[in-house]
Amino acid sequence: MTTLAAAFVALTLAVAPLAARAADVQVLAGGGIAGPMGELAKQFEAASGHKLVIRFGTTPELIKMATSGEPFDLAVVPREVFRDEAARARIPPGPTIDIARVGLGVAVKAGASKPDISTEAHLKQALLKAPSIATIPASAGGMQVLKLFERLGIAAEMRPKTRAMAGPAELVKAMAAGDADLGMFLINVLTAPGLDVVGPVPAGLSQDIVFTAAVANGAKEAAVAQVFLYFLQTPEAKKVIVAKGMMP
Repeated sequence: MTTLAAAFVALTLAVAPLAARAADVQVLAGGGIAGPMGELAKQFEAASGHKLVIRFGTTPELIKMATSGEPFDLAVVPREVFRDEAARARIPPGPTIDIARVGLGVAVKAGASKPDISTEAHLKQALLKAPSIATIPASAGGMQVLKLFERLGIAAEMRPKTRAMAGPAELVKAMAAGDADLGMFLINVLTAPGLDVVGPVPAGLSQDIVFTAAVANGAKEAAVAQVFLYFLQTPEAKKVIVAKGMMP
């Protein structure tokens, strides 16, 4: 038995007994946390016999999912999702549980020349010189990118050469194909085959995106969802989060 599986067993014994039947747990999750969630879901399913049905999305998509009336058991989403009043109403009052955080980074196509982004001034020049930049504006991370442009005083210059991607997979694919000169998004997403990470943006230029979690009101599989939520907070789960380029 792996240490991660052992941690799950210990947690299972510590909470209310789970139903004997295998459950399908409906999970909403931010696209930026797909890497760790995919790995941890496999570990959890192997150890528990339950299945996690995960729907990933950008912040607006997650708000729509949460407020559509469709049932879900657990959400692991950017904090911005629960700033929407209707989405927040789908989970119990009180604090949510932060699972992971990550900051912005810059990437180029694998093998391409890397610009200097070591200081605020150098990053600004690199952005102004780049013919095109890919990001995901309809996401918490993408909103941080747009705020960064404003903070640097180059929002107007960046607008016509910013290529809006639909999600993380599309961003990585476009960058690997050379469809944009620079990619700017969550650094863990940019750490992907076909891309070379230039580095994180200089400290102080952006806020980390925090992925927070809660079991939904009236969750059909609340007991299993709660155990998975505990599972995400174990030391072994945190090692996976770090290995996937995020911070617990």
